[in-house]
Amino acid sequence: MPRKSFTPEQIIAKLRLIEVAMSSGKTAQLACKEAGISEQSYYRWRKEYGGLQHDQAKRFKELERENTRLRKLVADLSLEKAMLKEVAFGKLVTPERRRRAVCMLQERFEVSERKACRIVGQSRAVQRYVPTVRPDEDALTQAIVALAAEYGRYGYRRITALLQASGWQVGRDRVQRIWRREGLKVPKKQRPRGRLWFNGGSCVRLRPEYPHHVWSYDFVHHATEDGRSLRLMTLVDEFSRQCLAIKVGRRLNSMDVIETLADAMLEHGIPAHVRSDNGAEMTANIVRDWLGHLGAKTLFIAPGSPWENGYCESFNGKLRDELLNGELFYSLKEAQVVFEQWRRHYNTRRPHSSLGYRPPAPAAHRPTPQAAQQPSTIQ
Repeated sequence: MPRKSFTPEQIIAKLRLIEVAMSSGKTAQLACKEAGISEQSYYRWRKEYGGLQHDQAKRFKELERENTRLRKLVADLSLEKAMLKEVAFGKLVTPERRRRAVCMLQERFEVSERKACRIVGQSRAVQRYVPTVRPDEDALTQAIVALAAEYGRYGYRRITALLQASGWQVGRDRVQRIWRREGLKVPKKQRPRGRLWFNGGSCVRLRPEYPHHVWSYDFVHHATEDGRSLRLMTLVDEFSRQCLAIKVGRRLNSMDVIETLADAMLEHGIPAHVRSDNGAEMTANIVRDWLGHLGAKTLFIAPGSPWENGYCESFNGKLRDELLNGELFYSLKEAQVVFEQWRRHYNTRRPHSSLGYRPPAPAAHRPTPQAAQQPSTIQ
């Protein structure tokens, strides 16, 4: 027989009925039997509702229900706090990381998918989405990781250009997705330094208008592993961004400058202007007279204004970031070979952002036989 439930008003009425019957001389057992309840229920009810009016009993029951609801709410909040602590080990900025966090919460706390998604902030549609894996996903991932390992200072944009040049039909967004999934990133560079400006806040310089219109050169200092100095002269065509020469030696003087310029002119022709700073090797009379006899005009930047030679300074920054900071040189000959290999790579393979991610050398714009043999994949 199912147990009958009584409202607080009914319980108060039965207690009054039994009290009146017992005051008339009846025993508690007989009075409870006439009221239709057991003697145990009578004593339990008297302990809980004894001395209360019916409105007070009703309010007491409501407070009990409210207290139960609050205890449940506190328990839920404690559970959510514990769940949040479990997933607070990092930023859940990607759907995949949130998807893994939801699965972990479901397994560890035995909660529903709806609740776990609400805690993490993940849409249930995104949680249940099954990504489609393309047939060439593994091969493309291996190619991206290999290029990132070979060119540690390249971001996903240059990696995309290299992949497209080798025959992959792939877009930048897909490469970026795989790049992030594999945890690849370019380490932070050193903090940039402030500039010294003219009073007018700008500098005036000749802008290159065609190939071999303006050449610029500068010196970079380094050292071999034994502590002996290395000096590099870098020569750049400002219009095409092509590196024309990298002269490496222990010491470089004005005659080395003339020899480097002469070798570049024999291969590319005489430029209209040659830009440099005010170093002793560059402002030497022998260099200025030699350039003047050939018809090339000299452009010297203002003292303390390296940004006026910005193309060459930018190239030197890339050279130091991508090569000097990551290589050890044990001899002068080794340095000369490595720098020449890097210069050819820079001219023919390295994507340049200001050239639409194409290499500076015109010959590199044509597909190579190796690239033509690469199997193309469907994006």
